[in-house]
Amino acid sequence: MADVFAKNVATTAEEAAKIVPRAEFRVFGQGIIDIVTEKIWNGKTVLFQKRKMPKETYFLSVHTNEANVKVRDGLLDIKTKVGETPEGYEIYQPRGKFQFPVKREDLATILSHLKVNMDLTQDSYTIDEFIEMARKHPDLTPVAVEKLRFGFTIDGIICEYAQVWFNGAMIESACVESENYAGMKLVVESLGLSGMPNTNYLKAAKRVVGMEA
Repeated sequence: MADVFAKNVATTAEEAAKIVPRAEFRVFGQGIIDIVTEKIWNGKTVLFQKRKMPKETYFLSVHTNEANVKVRDGLLDIKTKVGETPEGYEIYQPRGKFQFPVKREDLATILSHLKVNMDLTQDSYTIDEFIEMARKHPDLTPVAVEKLRFGFTIDGIICEYAQVWFNGAMIESACVESENYAGMKLVVESLGLSGMPNTNYLKAAKRVVGMEA
């Protein structure tokens, strides 16, 4: 999540590796926004304006829930899970944002994180070509995602609540994200979310589109 107003720009894998990964606790369901907005002032809170995100395409793999691969603003963006905190918060490391057309070697690396094989015969691939390839692959499912996000901080910890549409089906979400794990835990508890399962975008999308129970 980080800065919800940051410009989406291409970054190399080398640049992405220098980014300090944040831990994330996220929940999905109905009625979550009411829970959060009722408790949002339980600390020193700073609100940001809501933001309708550009449409995205997520690529779901039957083989993993640990490679977050999506297309937004013409960029192929990837983050991979690199660990968990003692509290069970997931830690994701950015792996780069690649401008289309994407080079064959970059696409091969991304597919390796998704744990799928494709016969890559071209030197580069356009957005439409990659999405069509994913649609035809038995182990991949592209999902259209739209988000209306409301960002805020509590005691300096980054948070949001959001409405999220997976292939047109709306579900509510809330998230707490930081390198400060102890601070995260306090904020998660103060927002009334600690009893809910930590669920990343990939797991939530799979449930909505019927890829897993």
